[in-house]
Amino acid sequence: MSTPSLAAASAPVRSVRRLEPAALAGVMSRDVVMFGRYWKATTFSSIVQPTIYLLAFGLGFRALVPHIQHVKYVQYVATGVVATAVLFSSAFPGMFNTFVRWQFQRTYDAMLAAPVDVEAPLLVGIAFGLEPTPGMLLVPFIGFLTGFGFANFGVLIAAVAKTIDNFNYVTSAVLTPMFLVAGTFFPVSQLPAGLQTIAKLNPLYHCVQLVRDASFDHLVPADLGHTAVLLAFALVMWRLAVSQLGKRLID
Repeated sequence: MSTPSLAAASAPVRSVRRLEPAALAGVMSRDVVMFGRYWKATTFSSIVQPTIYLLAFGLGFRALVPHIQHVKYVQYVATGVVATAVLFSSAFPGMFNTFVRWQFQRTYDAMLAAPVDVEAPLLVGIAFGLEPTPGMLLVPFIGFLTGFGFANFGVLIAAVAKTIDNFNYVTSAVLTPMFLVAGTFFPVSQLPAGLQTIAKLNPLYHCVQLVRDASFDHLVPADLGHTAVLLAFALVMWRLAVSQLGKRLID
């Protein structure tokens, strides 16, 4: 046996870390390539969807409800739509992309976060009268934190779902109520007391409040609590998603 062979055999084997930089770089580079194929469709939906909501609610209802909480109704809805865009651009890809790549394509790539488009709906909101403020620079970070949590929620659902049809239950019974009762179109304070408590357990509610306060340059100490809820939600969903998907992949 040659000397190089002996040296190689005696060299210690480095254990792979949980967050291996080379593995992360490989997954991210693959995601960038894949995103380059469908970014047009993603951007299109990120612009058209908030435009429809603002036309229907912001402009359609403003004659009946001109102001809410001392701001124009169209501005109130615009900030809410920015926040809820995170839900649909993270939870749905987290569920469907994970399930399809794992069950059908067999090329699951350990993607735990999906692209979150918060800039596009924010620009649409500005076009409809939302005044630009320095606080808006925080919105992408709020969107990333919230999107990370909901993307992991989507991965968790994909890990426990028996078939892709099970996603219909989650969409109808979980995501749609979360979207409607998050303070997007009306203050949750208008709900009965019991429903207010339930609404405030909704992570999307805390995202909406943060985006709204940042966009109006009205950050208050309570926003630290909103941030803490979103951070806790993201960490819990991350660990549950990793645990459940790991069990299914091993099985």
